Amino acid sequence: MNDIAISILLFLIGLFIGIILIFVINYIKGNSVSKKIESLLDKAKKEADKIKRDYLLEAKEEAHKLKIETDKEVKEKKAEAKEAEDRLLARENNMDRRDQTLQNRENLLEEKENNIINKQKSLQDEQVKIEEIKKQQVDLLEKIAGYSKNEARDLVLKKVEEMMSLEIASYIKDREAEAKLEADKKSKDLLVSSMQKYAGDVANEQTVTVVSLPNDEMKGRIIGREGRNIRTIEAVTGVDLIIDDTPEAIVLSSFDPLRREIARVTIESLIQDGRIHPTRIEELYDKTSKDMQIKVREIGEAALFELGLTKVDPELVELIGKLHFRTSYGQNALKHSIEVAHLAGIMAAEVGENQLLAKRAGLLHDIGKAIDHEIEGSHVDLGSDLAKKYKENEVVINSIESHHGNKQATSIIAELVAIADALSASRPGARNDSLENYVKRLQDLENITKDMEGIDKTFAVQAGREIRVIVKPDKITDVESYKVARDIKNKIEETLQYPGTIKVTVIRETRATEEAK
Repeated sequence: MNDIAISILLFLIGLFIGIILIFVINYIKGNSVSKKIESLLDKAKKEADKIKRDYLLEAKEEAHKLKIETDKEVKEKKAEAKEAEDRLLARENNMDRRDQTLQNRENLLEEKENNIINKQKSLQDEQVKIEEIKKQQVDLLEKIAGYSKNEARDLVLKKVEEMMSLEIASYIKDREAEAKLEADKKSKDLLVSSMQKYAGDVANEQTVTVVSLPNDEMKGRIIGREGRNIRTIEAVTGVDLIIDDTPEAIVLSSFDPLRREIARVTIESLIQDGRIHPTRIEELYDKTSKDMQIKVREIGEAALFELGLTKVDPELVELIGKLHFRTSYGQNALKHSIEVAHLAGIMAAEVGENQLLAKRAGLLHDIGKAIDHEIEGSHVDLGSDLAKKYKENEVVINSIESHHGNKQATSIIAELVAIADALSASRPGARNDSLENYVKRLQDLENITKDMEGIDKTFAVQAGREIRVIVKPDKITDVESYKVARDIKNKIEETLQYPGTIKVTVIRETRATEEAK
């Protein structure tokens, strides 16, 4: 029991001592930590003070730099402002000097003007005095001579006229004779020189065109079954096809060169295409007619280029091209017009007139022939109307109106065009009177149906021995077509003169066409 008590007592004593030791140790440790903390705080405070001082120094240095830069910029701005102010002051001074100079000049000018006015007044006074003295002298001379100024002049002129009248008359007579001889000689030289400088081809217009065929079998294909192809060709083109024993060739006969050309191109296109039937013939004819319009324009442009003419209305260019397919007594109208233009231009250059204007007048002098077969009237009147419509020069218009003597020529160029026209027409081989009469007869034959109702197209074929009339099927019936043929026959017999007989054929055709889509 005592051992237990002793053990417990010892345990309690050890426990008490351990607790006291723990408190002592903790106290010691607490004092050490506090010291460390205080040391750290002091150190941190010192570090912070150092950093603060460093930042303050840097801030002061930066502020000092900024102040220096600002002061420098302010000084520069002040210097610039000072320079600008100096320049403005210098400019104001210059302006003041200029104003002063201008004022001085103005004063000088006013002074000079006043001096001039004073001198003018003095001169006028002197002039008045001189006139008075001259008048007094003239009056004194008239009084001494017994004649007035006008009477004395008339007397002197009369004496001189009496003395010189015979000499003047003799001189004028001699000069007139020399002028006539010189003018006659110069005119002949001018005409001969112009003809030598331009030598055109001899006219060779015909009324037939030969088309070459690849073989004789093609003749049969052109004729077609029961002649339907050849009838279609003759109907749409208005030319007469002559198919004879001539190998590998057919002949196209028509008085109208344009028709013959369209028919020739159409037939040659059919031969190349190989498909020869009525529908294809009409298609190619329409295409060829459109292409021919382009070709006509190109022919007109080529004529203008040859003559060096510009600024011509496009419609007038086309009319010039149409002259290529017109003839005058067998002479190609366009070639004749170009020839007249060349001759007129050469003569105009020789006499000092406008060469280009003379060429223009010469080219257009027969322009009315391009439409005289379409519109009633002479080619002179039609040509004059066309020139006025396209605003041509008055000299050109007068040249057209006067080249056949219908109107008085008002310029030298108009006279030259008339001379050139006569030269071109009268040279050997230029024209063929019989061909012109033949063509005119065919034209009259075609024009016989112009005023008749229901007529679509009229073609003179077989050298004028037949006239084919295509009527409009919606206006003329089959029965009425016989009456139309009889009326045409009666009109031909009443109005035309012709050898032999003329066959009248009226063609009426109705077509029904639909297109499957």
